[in-house]
Amino acid sequence: MFVVDPDLPEEEMDSMVASLSTQISSQGGVVNKVEKIGRQRLAYVIRKGSRKFQEGFYILLHVGGTGREIAEIERRLRVLDPVIRFLTVRVDEDLKRAQKIKARRERRMAIRAARQAANNTGAEPEEEE
Repeated sequence: MFVVDPDLPEEEMDSMVASLSTQISSQGGVVNKVEKIGRQRLAYVIRKGSRKFQEGFYILLHVGGTGREIAEIERRLRVLDPVIRFLTVRVDEDLKRAQKIKARRERRMAIRAARQAANNTGAEPEEEE
């Protein structure tokens, strides 16, 4: 995720995201999703150069790849003037944990559904008598 100068024109934002995406894909990574969250007020004033920012335009990139691509993207984000702040978060471990929880929940729901179906089929003949 990175925060861009809110006064930056939309075309320049799009070209910056496109260049980052091509850089990632040229190094063997994959951009899974690009989310433009939009203009939001910052939690605190950020000074960059001679300017003070109270708002920023948030952009979220979901990237798959090795650490080499991420290091290069971080380097580029540090150098780009319109970028106010950036944050890189590794989510593969969190995704694995979420998938395990989801699979466990689905298993429980299937067991409950099977028990309920067995109870319903066993209960229906008794009600008919």
